[in-house]
Amino acid sequence: MSRLFSVFLIGAVAVAMTTRGGAQAPASAGGSLLVYIGTYTSAGKSKGIYVSKLDTATGTLSPAELAAETASPSFLAVHPTEKFLYAVNETNTFGSQPTGSVSAFAIDRTTGLLQPLGQQSSEGPGPAHLSVDKAGKNVLVANYGGGSVVVLPINAKDGRLKSASHFVQHKGHSVDPQRQKEPHAHSITSDPSGRFVYVADLGLDWIVIYQLDERKGLLNLNEPPNAHVEPGAGPRHFSVHPSGRYGYVINEMNCTVTAFTRDTNSGALKELQTISALPPKVQMQPAFSGAELELHSSGRYLYTSIRGHNSIALFTIDQNTGRLTYVDSTPTQGDTPRGFGIDPEGKYLLAGNQNSDSVVVFRIDSQTGKLTATGSKIDVASPVSIQFVK
Repeated sequence: MSRLFSVFLIGAVAVAMTTRGGAQAPASAGGSLLVYIGTYTSAGKSKGIYVSKLDTATGTLSPAELAAETASPSFLAVHPTEKFLYAVNETNTFGSQPTGSVSAFAIDRTTGLLQPLGQQSSEGPGPAHLSVDKAGKNVLVANYGGGSVVVLPINAKDGRLKSASHFVQHKGHSVDPQRQKEPHAHSITSDPSGRFVYVADLGLDWIVIYQLDERKGLLNLNEPPNAHVEPGAGPRHFSVHPSGRYGYVINEMNCTVTAFTRDTNSGALKELQTISALPPKVQMQPAFSGAELELHSSGRYLYTSIRGHNSIALFTIDQNTGRLTYVDSTPTQGDTPRGFGIDPEGKYLLAGNQNSDSVVVFRIDSQTGKLTATGSKIDVASPVSIQFVK
């Protein structure tokens, strides 16, 4: 498909726009969920995407098995039909191109294995995040290394990916000369309506806002086009509250969470609050960095992971204002909790400890949101992200 070329000006920054099987996995059954775990393969300990089974009555995970072999599938996304799974391949090479790639898989919900459906270029180096739009028509990809985002249409018949229908290159920088001398698109997510797409760009200290044309696979810059966080904060992962009225971002570089009110008609964000994700008596340290942010399905709780401090922070959400109140932090029983996942019913949180090669299960108290370890812990090499399939 031919590229589309146009230029938008966001504030003072120009944005240019151009248009493999594994071992047998446990079977999914009633009262259980398939758990897919994305990993880094660069250290040679992991081979790709792994699958486990979560017993939703006991909070116990079965031993992880290889579901599909592929290079550094660090972040995963499941299609709304739960028939397909997509993974970024966080590399800088795709064939002869200096870009990363995105892999598509068909999900066998009997065995948990993944059938490869091919790859497409991410059109930029270092893809770090992806999501599927609400209609299930497109995969949206954020290239951290390249500071760009791309839309890959999904073939409606078989779930395979088509080549890019739209590519957007962010341009600019923020205040940190090492980490923010160029753009770094770190996450790309849609709002509950599917109309708006939010990109947390760590290098710009912005949440860039787009309108998505699902049918054509186009990202059109919104008006207003962005929201700012504190200079040097480094926004990483952004999520919209289930009500659609609020948005939240975990800031990697200073371990804070910024809350926004959100106009559901225009998609605009207005900063409401910035709050530390560290306990009150813990000072920020160079080894600490914010990683994942997840909203509970009830809309009452927000969780963040902090690497270095090796904890999951819990916040309650005021349903009338969207403001956050820090509650406590729970140790993840491992080193470097890069990613975690909350099951669809909101009963369990699974924390992946990247540098200690483990996934630990915590039960969520429905009345308080607090976490209690179930005692279930499995070995997975370099876990990064976690997705659930019924």
